[in-house]
Amino acid sequence: MRFFTKGLVIIIGSILISLGINLFLVPYEILDGGIIGIGLILNYLWNLKAGLMIICLSIPIFMIAWFYYREYFYNSLHGMIISSFFIDLLRPLRHLLRVEPLLGSIFGGILVGLGIGIMLKFKTSTGGTDLLAQFIFHRTGINVGIIIFIIDSIVIVLGGLLISASTLLLSIVTILFVGITTSSITRNVKHI
Repeated sequence: MRFFTKGLVIIIGSILISLGINLFLVPYEILDGGIIGIGLILNYLWNLKAGLMIICLSIPIFMIAWFYYREYFYNSLHGMIISSFFIDLLRPLRHLLRVEPLLGSIFGGILVGLGIGIMLKFKTSTGGTDLLAQFIFHRTGINVGIIIFIIDSIVIVLGGLLISASTLLLSIVTILFVGITTSSITRNVKHI
């Protein structure tokens, strides 16, 4: 039953993340942070599949996890693969809705934060920045949502420089909502 629950959480979290990205972020070239954000930058600049790029970029982090944090490796590998799969699978949805860009950044941030937070609450994640944030949390005690926010900030500044000022500004709003939503869901969770 535990395996079924974790699998269901990974699928639900991955779909929420993918919907947030494809429905609300991609239409306006808005970034999430971390590995997903880097995958989106590569997508916006060179039309590379974001999900596939996320898998490639996550390999070094998963190698560290394999040697030093084996439990995190197993808990995150499926989340990374499934969320990357859904990001590319749901790519056609990017033209489905049109909202104001600011609303897109807010709604996208909330959906991505819900997906990440739900996964973290059930001891799984998408790997990448989530996995890195869990490593840092166990060394420092700093809230996972705050760590993700700091890493995300670095990525969106880079993306803003490479893409546009509006990308930077809207992405700031997005990561604020990702961080707030993730922190709200994981606030009282002791295993993170």
